[in-house]
Amino acid sequence: MTLDEILENFEFLEEWEDKYRYLIELGRSLPPFPEEQKTDDTKVQGCVSQVWLVKSHEDTTEGAGPRLHYLGDSDAHIVKGLIALVLAAVSGRPAREIEDFQLEETFARIGLREHLTPQRSNGLSAMVNRIKKDAQEALATAA
Repeated sequence: MTLDEILENFEFLEEWEDKYRYLIELGRSLPPFPEEQKTDDTKVQGCVSQVWLVKSHEDTTEGAGPRLHYLGDSDAHIVKGLIALVLAAVSGRPAREIEDFQLEETFARIGLREHLTPQRSNGLSAMVNRIKKDAQEALATAA
């Protein structure tokens, strides 16, 4: 599912209880995450729930750097949905686009930040920061 489709679906839902249910559904739609990838290296620091992100990349001839692809998982249903939302926004994009992508604007568009606990909000920021750091490292390596 694309980010635009997800955002459209959010706009149809009026109650936050329904939006949380939708986030949980998104999390269930994530591809299976290999258990052997649940390591300290793949764990996102700064999340209260356990969150794992694994990146891979494909080299491109574009000036935007390699494309980064992600798998993600969490032990919490809503957090897993947040992972699905973030990965819909960034996975498969060139590193330069990921580095420049304004995820905060996307979250604001659906009113996400004001409906998350401070702990989940901090975890979401940690996830986004990790992905942006990956993009910066990919660009530095490709240069």
